[in-house]
Amino acid sequence: MIHPSAIIDESAQLAADVEIGPYAIIGRQVSIGKGSRIGAHAVIGDWTEIGENNQIFHQTSVGAPPQDLKYRGEETWTRLGDNNMVREFATIHRGTVTGHAETVIGSNNLFMAYSHVAHDCRIGNNVVMANVATLAGHVTIEDHVILGGLVAVHQFCTIGAHAMLGGGTLVGLDIPPYMIATSGKRDAKLRGLNLIGLKRRGFSDEAIGNLKKAYKTLFFANLKQADAIARIRHEIPGCSEVEYLLTFIERSERGICRG
Repeated sequence: MIHPSAIIDESAQLAADVEIGPYAIIGRQVSIGKGSRIGAHAVIGDWTEIGENNQIFHQTSVGAPPQDLKYRGEETWTRLGDNNMVREFATIHRGTVTGHAETVIGSNNLFMAYSHVAHDCRIGNNVVMANVATLAGHVTIEDHVILGGLVAVHQFCTIGAHAMLGGGTLVGLDIPPYMIATSGKRDAKLRGLNLIGLKRRGFSDEAIGNLKKAYKTLFFANLKQADAIARIRHEIPGCSEVEYLLTFIERSERGICRG
């Protein structure tokens, strides 16, 4: 299952059925779980954990040193869960000691060709990054997010769960969960709820209706943010989806993108 031209550090730990393609390089203290496949000419950098049933395509780079001028070769990590697909020429960098000291990726994610995950990013589950989508350092992507091609996310931004970003969008502020955002003149602008995505993922009509009402109050009621949140909590009590949206906004450090 391992091509004779592959170079594998003696400290690497590979499950018995792992496939390693021609000229692939596996670095120090790498672990790769069962069912995973590493393509030709792929490079798995030092201090990288890869779970089960991952497909790392040819010419990818997973766990390379961060593009941070302060990095001096310290032991920092890249961690991938299970069932991820990393397509050709995608790049994922490990963490920094001034950040989380690790880049963490969940399970069931798709990283299309030329996409980039920078140091100290945290990515949840069931995320899709289309071709050339790019994350700067310290970005958080929650579950079920879709980033269109050529999306660029500024460092320290957070993209909320079930959000969708249109191709070419530049993101400099946090994107609240459940929303669609596309490019404005300079930065991303909200375009409404990700209704099709929410329906596909089984959100109830009641939950979607509550989110619609909350969206209108947040962005069309001419209220200050704190006043809008207070009104929503009074008018829509007990809805977990709405409460998650409001909590996300309250915790945002960069501020949220608006319509």
